[in-house]
Amino acid sequence: MSSVEKMIEPVVEYLYCRTPDAWVQAALENLGTILIDHAANELKAAQSAMTLISRNPLSLDILNKMSRLAREELVHFEQVLKILKSRNIDYKPLKASGYAYSMAKHVRGDNKGKLVDSLIIGSIIEARSCERFEKISSHLDEELEKFYLSLLKSESRHFQDYLDLAQKYSEEPIEERIHFFLEIEKNSILNPDDLLRLHSGMPTDNLKL
Repeated sequence: MSSVEKMIEPVVEYLYCRTPDAWVQAALENLGTILIDHAANELKAAQSAMTLISRNPLSLDILNKMSRLAREELVHFEQVLKILKSRNIDYKPLKASGYAYSMAKHVRGDNKGKLVDSLIIGSIIEARSCERFEKISSHLDEELEKFYLSLLKSESRHFQDYLDLAQKYSEEPIEERIHFFLEIEKNSILNPDDLLRLHSGMPTDNLKL
């Protein structure tokens, strides 16, 4: 088993579906949009980690893992910006997909439940990012393939970090909540989607960029 296969195996086992080939094809045809959205997602990931830090100032393991994660995501953000610049692609605001919100709207309202659910959702988003990086990498030019494969190590660790923290801070088994959010995530990935983004669903004939 190759190093890439070893890194992606637990991610694939965790998620409830693989990315459909139709998304890969649409992404390759609109790579500029995917790169711009990728940059935005790296920034959002860093911001989410910092939010967890600010809300849990006395939890040293959250502080340590999320500060490291935030730094790595910001480095990735800068790397994608550099790629955009080298390819003369302007970084600009894009309408966000409904992917993250489809899960976030079900987060529990109490403090403990909110923390655990947010950590589970974080693990799922990181896992899907990792899965999509691997799925698309072999179809890209040499520079981008090398870049996306280089992200697998950190992204695969990020998903596990989130999951480990969710298990630690929950007062009850989290398997049911994991299943609940993974089912929502699977539907987001497999259902028709008019918007093409890094985490969007099945592209339709009325695709918007």
